[in-house]
This record gives sequence, structure tokens and C-alpha cells, in this order.
Amino acid sequence: MGIKDDAVQVRAQGWRTLAALHNLIEGELERALQAKHGLSVVEFTVLDALGRQDGWHMRMAQLARAAALSSSAITRLVTRLEDRGLLTRILCMDDRRGIYTELTAAGEKLLNEAHPTHDAVLREALENAARVPELQDLVTAVAPRDEN
Repeated sequence: MGIKDDAVQVRAQGWRTLAALHNLIEGELERALQAKHGLSVVEFTVLDALGRQDGWHMRMAQLARAAALSSSAITRLVTRLEDRGLLTRILCMDDRRGIYTELTAAGEKLLNEAHPTHDAVLREALENAARVPELQDLVTAVAPRDEN
């Protein structure tokens, strides 16, 4: 029993719409974060994931999942961020194969400086996308709701 062609088309259109919104937002974030803070979106994502650990650290595999990267890609990215003094790796004492990653003070400072830029650009990108008829429904579905 196969999927009807119209169902496939609806799913494909939904996927294309999601990809279009993602690309629009990511492009805006990339430009702003690079220009103002020297960070790529994925670098910001890694710092943000670590910053949300409440002073704790993450295993490399957890960090890879949080950033939607392969293990080899996260290793290269962590090395670059470590070389910049933004994070550090720590060997797990219980499991010598385990490596944790955590923010340095410089990484936390840069993250705190970049957050307002990220949040403002994200808000503006969603507002702009909401004016595109093909993206309106998706923006409504993903945009934060006012608590008032």
C-alpha cells in the first residue's frame, strides 16, 4: 500500500517551506553574528548549548546532537573554538574514553554579548517571514507566543 501522490506532494511542499524558512533565518543570523561577533551560526549554537548547562559540561556526542553535526564535524569545530579560547575539553575521570566540553570565561562572555544580536535578528527574520504568504502559517506555528 503506497502513499497517494497528493499526500507526497503536500509533504514535499511542507518540507520545501520549512527549508525556505530555515534558510532565510539562518542566512540573516549568519551575517549578523559574523559581522558583530565573529561567530558562525553553528559556533553560536555550540556555545549556546554549553551555556545552557548551568555551569556544567556536555559530552562531545551530546554536543554533536545539539548542533546537528557529525562526530567528526563537532571535533573539528570544538578544536577551532578551543583554539580561540572559547571552550575547553575535559577528560571524564570515570570513563577515559569520554570527553566533556565546557565554556571558558571568554566563551561565556562572547555568548552573552552575542545573545542579544541573535535574539533580535531571529525576531526580525520571523517578522519579515510572516509577511511572505507562503511562510505565514509556518511562522505562526514556530514563533513564540506572547505570554500576556
